[in-house]
Amino acid sequence: MSVTFTNGNPVGFVILERDGAELHLTLVKGHRAGHHNVAHLIVTDATTLYEHLVTNGVRIVKGLRDADYGLRGFVRPTRRQPHRRRSATPSGHGDN
Repeated sequence: MSVTFTNGNPVGFVILERDGAELHLTLVKGHRAGHHNVAHLIVTDATTLYEHLVTNGVRIVKGLRDADYGLRGFVRPTRRQPHRRRSATPSGHGDN
């Protein structure tokens, strides 16, 4: 993993990259941790990642879609939940 961008002194924002994927991290002064984790994983092919996750039974809560700002994405739960396989809908993208 390598640091590809930082901002601030001390650093308050950093982009880490590995194998074509980026992880953006922000430090917010006074931030209090919530009860869940949040991460945005930027990849070159969101469709392939989505299909891989669905095929392997990962629960998706918002299906694959194109956003107005030009990114394609989906949402999976951020809380640890029991692993369970979901049945496919006619669209082939799971029931979430």
